[in-house]
Amino acid sequence: MAAIVLIAGCRQDMHDQPKFVPQRGAAFFPDGRSARPQVMHTVARGQASEGDFFHTGLQDGKEVDALPFPATLAVLERGQEQFNTYCTPCHSRVGNGAGMIVERGYKPAGNFHDAKRLAQPLSHYFYVISNGYGAMPDYAAQVPTADRWAIAAYIRALQLSQNAKQSEVPTGIGIQQLSEVAEQQGLPASFAQPWRMPGTAVYATPPGPGTPAMAPAENITTPDASRHPQYELENGDSPNAPTLPATAPAKTGGRTAAPAGTGGAK
Repeated sequence: MAAIVLIAGCRQDMHDQPKFVPQRGAAFFPDGRSARPQVMHTVARGQASEGDFFHTGLQDGKEVDALPFPATLAVLERGQEQFNTYCTPCHSRVGNGAGMIVERGYKPAGNFHDAKRLAQPLSHYFYVISNGYGAMPDYAAQVPTADRWAIAAYIRALQLSQNAKQSEVPTGIGIQQLSEVAEQQGLPASFAQPWRMPGTAVYATPPGPGTPAMAPAENITTPDASRHPQYELENGDSPNAPTLPATAPAKTGGRTAAPAGTGGAK
């Protein structure tokens, strides 16, 4: 009786269920094939060609100073959002390499405003984000390809914000010192201080007009390097600014461009 009970439980439903066997015909489909063709205009995972400039950041095996798509305001805003999410722990929000984990003893990150990084082509930043460099791991798994390009574009915007010339300011845009902007916001004029790398003896970026000459780091009192005054003055801690000029930090100590009547800096 026990054997009969066990035998009754051994059914072949899963084994005998209808299924398609690879490389065999099937009467279910009109064409008699079990293997179905791909949907038109689709590419299966692993079949896409990823050797082009968009995916590698290289043209003829070399980095170039170009983007694979226009650097629109929407692209820069997306780049700012992704930069603030993934890059600021090491590079800080202003890209001077003095992020919070660097302040806590991690290996110093690259300063996007030094001569070496200013001379690097734009696709270099995409390549480094994709593949890593030195102590920096790659972020290909965390950041989609298009967003890596957006970050690279935003890094270039940060660099341009520190080297803008007064002649480049559009007509009708007011010019203000960051110290003036700080006072308008009820803050001391000394709120905006020059940037410097932790443990260095000089400023991380060359001083602009009106900035004191370079001095030993121990004689400089600076606010938290990862919280640039421009974010404090304009946007608090919001990573999503309505426009790029309102969030791109201006050269500290120099002349800054601001939309007339806003008190903001460009």
